[in-house]
Amino acid sequence: MPPDAEPDAPLVTAMRARELGRKSVVVGDRVGLVGDTSGAAGALARIVRIAERTSVLRRTADDDETTAEGRLERVVVANADQLVIVSALADPPPRTGFIDRCLVAAYDAGIEPLLCLTKADLAGPEAVLDYYAELELPYVLIRPESDLDALRDLLAGRISVMVGHSGVGKSTLVNRLVPDAARAVGTVSAIGRGRHTSTSAVALRLPRDPTHGGNAPAGWIVDTPGVRSFGLAHVSADSLLHGFPDLVEGTVDCPANCPHTPDETACGLDAWVAAGKADARRLASYRRLLASRSGEGDARAEPDQRNPGDPLAGS
Repeated sequence: MPPDAEPDAPLVTAMRARELGRKSVVVGDRVGLVGDTSGAAGALARIVRIAERTSVLRRTADDDETTAEGRLERVVVANADQLVIVSALADPPPRTGFIDRCLVAAYDAGIEPLLCLTKADLAGPEAVLDYYAELELPYVLIRPESDLDALRDLLAGRISVMVGHSGVGKSTLVNRLVPDAARAVGTVSAIGRGRHTSTSAVALRLPRDPTHGGNAPAGWIVDTPGVRSFGLAHVSADSLLHGFPDLVEGTVDCPANCPHTPDETACGLDAWVAAGKADARRLASYRRLLASRSGEGDARAEPDQRNPGDPLAGS
């Protein structure tokens, strides 16, 4: 599904050829087809080739690769070049722990992140933006009456995958971007958890923008089911740090093979934070992920179980 695919290209129904064996075809794959590719009613083609992927966004059900859940790796989407992390500013409240996980996965996959903050009519973005101030993370604010022009400009000509907790308004946003998408929309419970309304990932072609004469590449968005966690067992400990670019420079003076854990007295990260060069909450989030990788603690626990002083910390 190249971003510049013609909008009137036929919708082809195809099945995987037996010759591909167990090789999975995932949303975003570019494939070679044989057979009837007319898109006519009842027509069926065969997928005989899967092109080399330019990027693969993965997640696991757990952070610890020694567990069955940690070994169960899921490909979320192939060939995406932008990860749109959708987070509500209220109802449910933002969870920077989850956003941190998505950033790690994006950087590991070589995909550019974009933070999409919804329900901006209910709360301001200052706390979240302050937390990510050192990253210069691109973001957009979405209100019910927003015209979405800023978001459309950032999606144009790209293959973007949208992820977020249930209840953050992701499906509502998708329906506004692609009016005929008809994605199911749920509600948020009294305890601030959303219902899972999307059950599978689906690629949707964005309408061409009439403000650009209808000629600019429209791009695609991949809507994914709402998730409660984003496991990172597939990400190495070294790559995990690169999901926190504001901390990387603070490890320059660390000893060789420094684990960067709180009990490592020679670790340079504590001094880096103490000098005001990074947010202490970012270091705490990174170390929670390190601990979760080794099976110590639960990085997905609710904030009041882990850090009552930081309402944004939940995963």
